[in-house]
Amino acid sequence: MRADIRRGAAAAVRLAQGEPVRDVLDVSDPRAWLGLDTGARVDEFRCPPGVVPWDRIAGARELTAVLRGPGPLTESRLALALCHRDGRIRQAALDRVGGHPVLLPLVVLRCAEWAPPVRDRARQRLAEGLHAVTAASLAPMILLVGCRDRADFAVRLLDETLRRAPRERIVALCSGADPAVRRYAYRLAVEDGLLSPAELARAAAQDSDAVVQTVCADAALAAAAKGGAYDEVFEPLLGARSPRVRSAGVTVLRPAGRTELAVGFLADRAPVVRACARYVVRRDGVDPLPLYRAWCATPEPVPGAVIGLAECGGRADAELLWTLVGHPTGGVRARAVAGLRVLDAADV
Repeated sequence: MRADIRRGAAAAVRLAQGEPVRDVLDVSDPRAWLGLDTGARVDEFRCPPGVVPWDRIAGARELTAVLRGPGPLTESRLALALCHRDGRIRQAALDRVGGHPVLLPLVVLRCAEWAPPVRDRARQRLAEGLHAVTAASLAPMILLVGCRDRADFAVRLLDETLRRAPRERIVALCSGADPAVRRYAYRLAVEDGLLSPAELARAAAQDSDAVVQTVCADAALAAAAKGGAYDEVFEPLLGARSPRVRSAGVTVLRPAGRTELAVGFLADRAPVVRACARYVVRRDGVDPLPLYRAWCATPEPVPGAVIGLAECGGRADAELLWTLVGHPTGGVRARAVAGLRVLDAADV
């Protein structure tokens, strides 16, 4: 927080000296705007060492007078006015923000204001300036501020704007770099049925965010069950790196009529996938225990098969696991020891 205040205060000084907003801030970074909003209000008692508040630099008194008066405001001065500690100045600045779309992130901040006059004016300005294009660029800022009190207005407005926009706007947000925006966009796409089961399955398999994986995997299974498009879903899910997504793919093999593929996942590296695979093959009348025993008796067993034997076997299988404790492959040795502990047959 102290570093954010320092950067924000330094940015406010540069704006007060007349530097353009785009040269001072990374306007696409919501946290840069939050830092400016905080840093522009620091005083000599709270300012980090080595940083002078912008309203104490040369000419700051004159600048404050301009902010209070009816004179023209540059974009840099408007940015400072929107962050000013005086609510009357913030409210007056909102009347002049039209024609400066780069400052809309600060309008979003003012929509969650504690002061009702400023908050109401900001909401009016945001409603006037938010359309399909600006909604996509402002989504990171709106969602970041959305956790604050009184921030629900901007989130609702974002929902309404994007739902009226072409499908491509929401789909583009699904591939954005911000995880919060991707989560929001995928939830919106799922609610409105904008993505096919195959698209949802591919998103679950390829996205690195666990929330997106869960949302898309669950939606893909539900859509496949509703439309019977199982063949479009299980292949992407089974190839995912996430165990949660792979387990969803294994689960869908039974309604897809491809239970024979579940045998290959009995020795998966993830416990949840192995458990789902055992459920599927048992429902198809196949006992996984003999398979595990046969795999563990081979010269090079898969580590997942070793621990799988312990998960569904009995103490009688401890003898086979003991033979693997000295195996040259480290993964096999580790799973053998873990399996002995699962069977309560380990000799410390």
